[in-house]
Amino acid sequence: MYDADKRKLLSLLSHAAIFLSTTLVSIGIPLAILFVSDDPVVKDNAKESINFHLNVWAWGSVIFALSFLTFGLLGFVLAPAGFILHWGLTGFALLKVFGNPDRPFQYPFIFRVL
Repeated sequence: MYDADKRKLLSLLSHAAIFLSTTLVSIGIPLAILFVSDDPVVKDNAKESINFHLNVWAWGSVIFALSFLTFGLLGFVLAPAGFILHWGLTGFALLKVFGNPDRPFQYPFIFRVL
């Protein structure tokens, strides 16, 4: 059986990596956890976290391009909505993992690469 505290800590760290940095660190931490851990729930949480962070980067690029093309008009609407959705989903993931560490969390509405 897997250690519940270790499972909870590593799963929370995978999802919370975006709070440390939105650069490569946000994918580097879950990627390291994915390769180091042998717990299947932790691995699933790390994969889901990587997929979410890649989606955040992709949608951020789309919002930036649309904002640039519309001289910032769409940026005033899409950027705050994107930040609220991004931070809200991350907070929700942390709450779900903290509440039930034995079940991997899946973000809604994302494209899964891994």
